Amino acid sequence: MLKEKINDFLAYLETVKQLSNNTTNSYRRDLDKFSDFLSDSDIESWQEVKESEVRSYVNKERRRGLSPRSIQRVLSSYRSFFNYLLQERVIDKSPAENISSPKSPSLLPKAMDADLVQRLLDFKPEGMFEVRDKAMAELLYSSGLRLSELCDLDLISLDIKERICRVIGKGKKTRDVPVGKKAIQSIRDWMLHRKELIESKQTETEALFLNNKGNRISPRSVQLRLEKLCVMRGLPGINPHMLRHSFASHVLESSGDLRAIQEMLGHSDIGTTQIYTKLDFQHLSKVYDQSHPRAKKGKDNDH
Repeated sequence: MLKEKINDFLAYLETVKQLSNNTTNSYRRDLDKFSDFLSDSDIESWQEVKESEVRSYVNKERRRGLSPRSIQRVLSSYRSFFNYLLQERVIDKSPAENISSPKSPSLLPKAMDADLVQRLLDFKPEGMFEVRDKAMAELLYSSGLRLSELCDLDLISLDIKERICRVIGKGKKTRDVPVGKKAIQSIRDWMLHRKELIESKQTETEALFLNNKGNRISPRSVQLRLEKLCVMRGLPGINPHMLRHSFASHVLESSGDLRAIQEMLGHSDIGTTQIYTKLDFQHLSKVYDQSHPRAKKGKDNDH
């Protein structure tokens, strides 16, 4: 009974909400662990679950060392699930309704400075897979893609002539992002090796980036290859999200156009973009003073 409703909820997320596989799998992990906890407590239906059970499980996870941010995610999963059960009239009240999430510090990834990015990307790759790795890193930084978005790219996603990449982001929303010249050149170099790999492995796939077996590369493989690239270049550990964050920060520094950054990152709420890029008040004031008609102070206005 417990697992059955979880499966119904996940199907709802996939078909109605059209959430990505990564997101639904995250819900599945959180809810499966909770249902196992409930089964151990001899609870067989969601109607039996009370606020005390939710609190008990959350406290257990906290004692186990789960971070405040992870507990926030777990509680968010439970609230969404119980709201679904309310909607389906399975329960009368959400047992997670009155449980507040723990506060956590805002730990956002640091943006790399432009020199560090250059040290990472300015090298002559040797061999097929270094060519691929450079192309992936260039594209992550050039266009601010999420790791999952990079792995999901197909050949038709990229218009090399127009230097545009069509990305399917969160909620399966599509957006077009520009691609820099250096990233385009690296992708051109990879395409020659890609053709060679497809022919040698006799595989058929539309994926842009492939693993050594000729299949679509996985997010974990991209992370490991980027780590290897950092070691090779004598650099501190850099992950794909840092490249996305650096893209946003560097474009913002040079343009001051927060709305454009929002569009390119695929954020539905500009507030997310503002936090993500760590905009400080000084920068905002500078943009305001330069752009707002009533903020510009001329010498003639001073009395």
